[in-house]
Amino acid sequence: MYTQALDTAINANTTTVTVDSFQKTFLERIARDEKIEPQDAMPEAYRKTLVRQISQHAHSEIVGMLPEGGWITRAPSLKRKEILLAKVQDEGGHGLYLYSAAETLGVTRESLVDALHSGKAKYSSIFNYPTESWADIGIIGWLVDGAAIMNQVPLCRCSYGPYARAMIRICKEESFHQRQGFDIVRSLCEGTPAQKALAQDSVNRWWWPTLMMFGPHDSDSPNTEQATDWGIKRISNDDLRQKFVDVTVPQAKFLGLTLPDTAIAWNAERGHYDFGKIDWDEFWRVVKGDGPCNAERVADRVTAFDDGRWVREADAAHAAKVALRNAQVTATV
Repeated sequence: MYTQALDTAINANTTTVTVDSFQKTFLERIARDEKIEPQDAMPEAYRKTLVRQISQHAHSEIVGMLPEGGWITRAPSLKRKEILLAKVQDEGGHGLYLYSAAETLGVTRESLVDALHSGKAKYSSIFNYPTESWADIGIIGWLVDGAAIMNQVPLCRCSYGPYARAMIRICKEESFHQRQGFDIVRSLCEGTPAQKALAQDSVNRWWWPTLMMFGPHDSDSPNTEQATDWGIKRISNDDLRQKFVDVTVPQAKFLGLTLPDTAIAWNAERGHYDFGKIDWDEFWRVVKGDGPCNAERVADRVTAFDDGRWVREADAAHAAKVALRNAQVTATV
């Protein structure tokens, strides 16, 4: 870590190291698009920012399994069950990749999980909304995963190596999730009037929360500028949101769905779609824990963790037994 690098150099009395020169050297590496690796010295603030962002991302993947997991047994066909089961399993894997990436920064997985269960750590606000129908599973894949891809592809170029490499695989898998969701929505829109109405109702409920996924306006985001300087964030919240709207509006027209925003219109002068104002009061209310499913989501994660305690304890006991046996064998050789 950065403070350790300074202390070592000063105590050895072999060179003069200053905070300013260390920061300058570090930023020069970022400017050259060099990857920062776990063994490299880094500013403590950079490390803490990464721990916060990567752990929040990991929590979002794990909690994100819940809204869809409840529909695995209720999917309309065996094929849909198989696909949804594979998707939920993917999300669990993404969480494990990201927890592993966070651990390279000197934090334990136990501390990260404890922070989630205690409410200290945050996850994406979108997962605090209920899945009321099968159409919601399609809309989550199309809109929510589509927004996630928009946000996550730039992270493949993140300055921190373990995070960037994890995101490459995650984004490839998320692209399949988005296609799966779009296929569900397309099937509903090409089905009966009742099925299309189900898709329209789902769009009406999920559109605005999806736009909130990109975070507050850049002017209201205290971490954006510094994260950009460090090469963690490559594209601003507002630019990502605009890009998502520009991509999604034509898709909605193709499906024959109406997005619940009368302000959406093509602006030839800007070369982008205009869209309405987001209810930021709702966003902050959900982030602070007062969303429709905040308490339910955390409670479900705590229950699942407690129910799986015996598996972890059995695994630890087995590992200890194997280690003891290996030690005994080594001692007799």
